[in-house]
Amino acid sequence: MTGLLDNLALALGTLRANPLRSALTLVGIVIGAAMVVALMGFTEGLRLKVNSDFSMLGASSFQVQRFPAAFGDIDWQKYAKRASLTREQGEALKGLPHVLHVSVEAEHEGKERLWTTSRSTRPVISLVGGTPEAQYAYAVTVARGRFLTEVDMALGRRVVFLGADVADLLFPGEDPVGQEVRVRQSPFTVIGVAERQGSVLGLQSRDTFAIIPIQAHYQVTGRAKDHRYTIEATSAPDLPKAIDEVVFALRRLRGVRGLDENDFEYFTNDTMAATVNQLASVVGAATFGICALALLVGGIGIMNIMLVSVTERTREIGIRMALGARRRRILQQFVLEAVLLSLLGGVLGVLLGAALAVGARELYRIPASVPAWAVVLSLASASGCGLVFGIYPAARASRLDPVEAMRTE
Repeated sequence: MTGLLDNLALALGTLRANPLRSALTLVGIVIGAAMVVALMGFTEGLRLKVNSDFSMLGASSFQVQRFPAAFGDIDWQKYAKRASLTREQGEALKGLPHVLHVSVEAEHEGKERLWTTSRSTRPVISLVGGTPEAQYAYAVTVARGRFLTEVDMALGRRVVFLGADVADLLFPGEDPVGQEVRVRQSPFTVIGVAERQGSVLGLQSRDTFAIIPIQAHYQVTGRAKDHRYTIEATSAPDLPKAIDEVVFALRRLRGVRGLDENDFEYFTNDTMAATVNQLASVVGAATFGICALALLVGGIGIMNIMLVSVTERTREIGIRMALGARRRRILQQFVLEAVLLSLLGGVLGVLLGAALAVGARELYRIPASVPAWAVVLSLASASGCGLVFGIYPAARASRLDPVEAMRTE
């Protein structure tokens, strides 16, 4: 233990004796460690943000639609050939043992424009024809007024439930409830406003929607060819059972036989999260490759400076060996010096990377969250880099002949 402390003191003394050279040597390690922390922080922040923003369904809900909710290279023509999901098929799912609510929704591909006598939105509104069950399936929180009811459906009322952005735009500083908006010239009475949900990655708002009774949607926009179903299970633990029941029922209703694949898709919040996490893993792997390259450059710098240090201190090494220092002690001294040098660079890099991530989050609202494992990985990588690239110079120092070393001027 005493020998280790002595070597530690010697290594620190050497670093203090050559501050400029030590600082220049650290540049590569600092950059590599900072990149690991900063880029992993951005990647992790983006993953958490996307998972949060795409959590559109309730905890015990899932959605069924004709097309997959996925990214990447997908044969969309294959899915376009599938038969449409009908309202009747959705209604037939009600009453399954582990299904609590079934929301049948109609929505056209294009966006709509809502307007009043004095104001108008741009054509960016998602106009959904829905049923009262949508409130439970989507876990909608009502900020003002109320949601659609069975009475609205039975009486064929022209009512509308607005997203927060739509309400703010059409009725700034006013209470929208009870006021009138128009959809394609047809008047609708506002019955409620949803609590603000924010945006997806700060780009696309989740509050630019309007929900009207599905029958009114047919009458105003034309009967939708396709529908989607948002289904709430009796409880979160029952979600897999509800999915199995719905899949079995839909296969029977749509005439899917035997081992043929489903002609519809379903997804949950976890499905979306898995897709996003897969994307984040690819980005993370590419990021790690870039950081590893930076650490490699830093490691080569450490090896170079340690070789220079061994050459400069040849006489010192010879004197220490003549006084009884063993080769293992010399090896340990130089390895420890290299590890300390790289670890110091790792600490500075972690602080710099964390500062970049936090600064970007606070100043520019870029999602960033520095995970603890990225800090540990940076420090471990920096130390490992010093260990690997410091072994050769240390071994060279330990193999010096004491007599020849002492003759060196």
